Order: sequence, then C-alpha cells, then structure tokens
Amino acid sequence: MESAAAALPSPDAHFPGVPGLLDGLPKQRGPVPVPAALPVAAPAARLRIRLWRLLPTPTGTPFTFGYAAVLAVTSLVTEYADPALVHSLLQGSSTDVAHLVRTPVLVLPASALWIAGGIASPYVLGFLLVMTALERRIGGLRSASVFLLGHVLATLATELPVGLAVLVGHLPDTSLHRLDYGISFGVAAGTGALAGLLSPWLRWPLLGLYGGMLVQDLLAFTDPMTEWGHLMALAIGVATWPVVRRWAKTHGRPSA
Repeated sequence: MESAAAALPSPDAHFPGVPGLLDGLPKQRGPVPVPAALPVAAPAARLRIRLWRLLPTPTGTPFTFGYAAVLAVTSLVTEYADPALVHSLLQGSSTDVAHLVRTPVLVLPASALWIAGGIASPYVLGFLLVMTALERRIGGLRSASVFLLGHVLATLATELPVGLAVLVGHLPDTSLHRLDYGISFGVAAGTGALAGLLSPWLRWPLLGLYGGMLVQDLLAFTDPMTEWGHLMALAIGVATWPVVRRWAKTHGRPSA
C-alpha cells in the first residue's frame, strides 16, 4: 500500500525539466528571463569614429571646416591662375611694413587667406588637426580668436623690427616690401593653446617636438624673422592656457 506522501504528485510533475522546485515559494515556475545582450560597437567601427573626429566637419567644427574650404579655393587660385595675377593678389595681401603702415586692417586678415608653399605645405595638415581638436574643446569663435591672436601679434612682432631697422639704415628699403603671408603663425598659436588642454603625456612631447622643429629651422637661418615669429606665436598660444582651460570647462554649457 502506497503512503499518502507518495500518492501526492511531485511539485516537479507539472513542470518537467525544471527540477528542484520547492513548495510554498512563489515565482519558481515561470520562465527565467534572459537579459538582452547590449549592442557592442566593433573595434574597427570605434576606430573609424575616432579617426573621423580628427578632421573638421560642417556641424562639429564649422570654423575650421569653413576656413579650410576657403584655403582650398585660394590654393587652387595660386596653382592654376595666371602667375601675374597670383603675384598681384599675394602682394596686395602681404603684411609687409609698407602695407601695415597703409592698410593694416585689410592686410592682417587677408594675409591669412593664403598658404605659403601651397597645398603641399605641412602647415595644411597641422591646421586641420590642430584647429579641429581645439575647436572641439573650446568652440569655433574662441578657436578663431586664438588663431587670429597668434597671427596678428606674431606678424606685428616680426615686421615692426624690420621697419625700425630700415629706419636706422641697417636694412635696405626693399625690406619694406617683402612678401609675408600664410597661416603658419595662427597654426603655431593654436598648437600652443591646444597643448594646454591635453594630458601631460601628450602636452610635453607635442611642445618639445614642435618647438624643437622651430628652433632647428631658426638655426638654419633660412628666414630668421619668420622662424622667430613661429616661436613667438607658439609662446602666445601657451600664454592663453588659463583662458582656454576656462573656456574648455564651460564649452557646451547653456549660458545662465
């Protein structure tokens, strides 16, 4: 004769394949929920996204993107236009002493619309990488102000001594009309400012490599006034660290 306990059906009998159920404990017999797998971006996709952020975009970095478009147009002009026209345009945009005395407000911004050395200049890549990184951290208008600050101050710091040297007779009058244009001073200032926003293990190698390159060019004595201007522009960028760091903290926040 079977015992009463044996006659009762096992709790597991109604749920075959689910052993170990205990009486009196709720929520044992429902299906076990399986968490949905979170989508994980492939390493290659993440790498493409990071590389894409190194270059300017119309929405992410409008200042750098728009400026690069203008430089592309002016580079095409210098490459394919009539040489006499190109020389006239460059001469009219030059920040030499003669033009700075007559039309400083015109030539200071106009001189930054051309690339010395053309599209193959290493400053083209430097402009794209440096100004993109700086604009993503502090915004377009602030990046433009850093660029223009370095361009204007370094230009004045290198051309005014030329004017004084001509005035006292140490340089010929032809020095008042030398061609002086390009984006290199602005890029140097942007590099100095960007370094202050990077971690130390990136900041000091960047300043060391770039500054060392500028010193080497200065020692070569090919164009000492321009190379001094590059070092001055880099120092101007470094001097903006307190400001650009404050800008970086507030970038993207809504105004009060």
